[in-house]
Amino acid sequence: MKYSNTKKPIQCMMTQSTCYKGTKKMTVKGVLWHSTGANNPNLKRYVQPDDNAANKAELLALIGKNSYGNDWNHIDRQAGLNCWIGKLADGTVATIQTMPWDFKPWGCGSGSKGSCNNGWIQFEICEDGLTDPVYFKKVYEEACEITAYLCQMFGIDPNGTVDVNGVKVPTILCHADSHKLGLGSNHGDVNHWFPKHGKSMATARADVAALLKAAKPSTGTGTQEPAQKPIYRVQCGAYAVKANADKLAAQLEKKGFDTYIVVVGKLYKVQTGAYSVKANADKQMAKVKAAGFDAFITTEAGKPAASATPAKPATIAVGDKVKCNAGVTKFSNGAKMAAWVPTATLYVRKIESGGKILLVSTEKTKAVYTGRVNASDVHKI
Repeated sequence: MKYSNTKKPIQCMMTQSTCYKGTKKMTVKGVLWHSTGANNPNLKRYVQPDDNAANKAELLALIGKNSYGNDWNHIDRQAGLNCWIGKLADGTVATIQTMPWDFKPWGCGSGSKGSCNNGWIQFEICEDGLTDPVYFKKVYEEACEITAYLCQMFGIDPNGTVDVNGVKVPTILCHADSHKLGLGSNHGDVNHWFPKHGKSMATARADVAALLKAAKPSTGTGTQEPAQKPIYRVQCGAYAVKANADKLAAQLEKKGFDTYIVVVGKLYKVQTGAYSVKANADKQMAKVKAAGFDAFITTEAGKPAASATPAKPATIAVGDKVKCNAGVTKFSNGAKMAAWVPTATLYVRKIESGGKILLVSTEKTKAVYTGRVNASDVHKI
């Protein structure tokens, strides 16, 4: 199985949404599938992070930015789901959880017998033009994977039924099924799409059951599950002083790169992009380098700088090796540095002005000096 307790889907909790703020908890009985009914396979159309989310920039890099502000987290929409399936910014198909699993969704409406909103976790699959077999296969398999994960989590029999007001309701069904049973509004999803590709909710239940059967429970023999699929990020710099990271981030933003800062250990790291496919990260890195910045690919995420409390940076001492921060081109007295200085490895030979000024040199012991720099303009290496 793709998902487990150690391999959870992406989370982007949309706590600003109408549903999230107005719903309540439920006892989970099953999983109900929807599809959007619009030709737009991109998750960013519907899913966006909160305005004040600590990892907002990273999520926007991963999902993509909705420039119109009409996502379901920023409009008054009397509907809401627990998760969504569709394309991330790099085109890969993924699931994004947007509400806790035991939060009652506002998804299928109601019928003469009640509503499957009371007990069924619900998700939307972002539709395309309904004719692409490659995209359909990806989202169908993703839907089966997330459903199997939820069945395992809540002990749901994928071929079981639940009695609701005298009606036997499949634990796994779609919006059209709920309407037919008198437990949902009059919608046809997903039955207008799945048969075009030889699938139905019957095949979905069978495929989910097969995933659960194939999943091997832990036996305590030391066998480990494979690690969660990494997210590739393009890193452009790492600084002990956040102000220096902010400077680089601003420079990247001016060149059109969406950036974010994370804290790892004692360093503020400036990153751009977040990709589930490494080839897409390679393309972003090439663009960053072409714009004149240093860059490499990392899978290290760190904590968002807005919420993290980094360890106190190490104090620079005489003898330490330092480099100029990105964009630094002048000495402390305002004189312009030679072209080679900003990228050179320098030794701290003397500390002056209460630690604010450093006398630096390319030589560790010889009485040859490059010049004086502001301590805030360099970082220890």
